[in-house]
Amino acid sequence: MKRSLAAGLVAVQLLLIAALVLIPHGALWPLSPAVLTLGILLGITGLVIAILGVLGLGPALTASPIPRDRAPLVTGGLYGWVRHPIYTGLLVGGSGLVLLGASVWHLVLWLGLFVLLALKSRWEERMLLDEHPDYQNYAADVGRFIPGVGKLRR
Repeated sequence: MKRSLAAGLVAVQLLLIAALVLIPHGALWPLSPAVLTLGILLGITGLVIAILGVLGLGPALTASPIPRDRAPLVTGGLYGWVRHPIYTGLLVGGSGLVLLGASVWHLVLWLGLFVLLALKSRWEERMLLDEHPDYQNYAADVGRFIPGVGKLRR
């Protein structure tokens, strides 16, 4: 059951990202040079953050929110700034897609992605607390998606 739920969450996450990329452009705001530039910069920044997060996990990397058995707790690099840099990268990049897409659907999909990643990260963190005794102190010092924001209480 747990693995099926994890696979379902990953599938929905991928569908939301694909929809952000593929749905037609809207008309909520004009695609001015400033909006175009900011959207592209956010997209590239999000992609770089996500890639660095993937590389930083090393053997602990999994698309599933279920941590790998006996994988080390990663707290260095970007993980010293935020607990979920891959999710941060997806949200930053997704915000660039919202700017470029300029539609209500882009906003709704991004909010859906945010809610999904917030729920997925909370579930993942409950498992990490069980797996790693140091996780509580780490999570009390490091923000969830934004540095300093969303710390767990000691």
